[in-house]
Amino acid sequence: MSRVRIAIPSEGEGGLDGVRAGHFGHCDVFTFVDLVNGEIDSVSTVENVSHVQGGCMVPVNLLASHNVDVLIVGGIGMRPLMGFRQVGIDVYHEGETREIRPVVNDMIAGNIPMIQENQVCGGGGGQ
Repeated sequence: MSRVRIAIPSEGEGGLDGVRAGHFGHCDVFTFVDLVNGEIDSVSTVENVSHVQGGCMVPVNLLASHNVDVLIVGGIGMRPLMGFRQVGIDVYHEGETREIRPVVNDMIAGNIPMIQENQVCGGGGGQ
């Protein structure tokens, strides 16, 4: 049985019918989507923890502690990206679609690319 946990930075309450946050470090919650054999098995959320500038490993450790395999972001800085790589979480980039459900469906279909280093943000605010 193939099991994968996807994390998506989300606004407000998050969830499968929620809206994705533009920058992972400033989201309200992370929506977790558990896939079993390529099908959605369960959905849950966990509140993001606040971090000061430079405290980028805080969300990395949070997601690692929740056994996340894949993170889908619209924006991320280089330091947290390196952190996710160190803990074995694959980071994918999807900067267009705001709704979570179609992003998950695109991930299942293999239509979201892994993030490239030239897509990394400078950190801080914005997309």
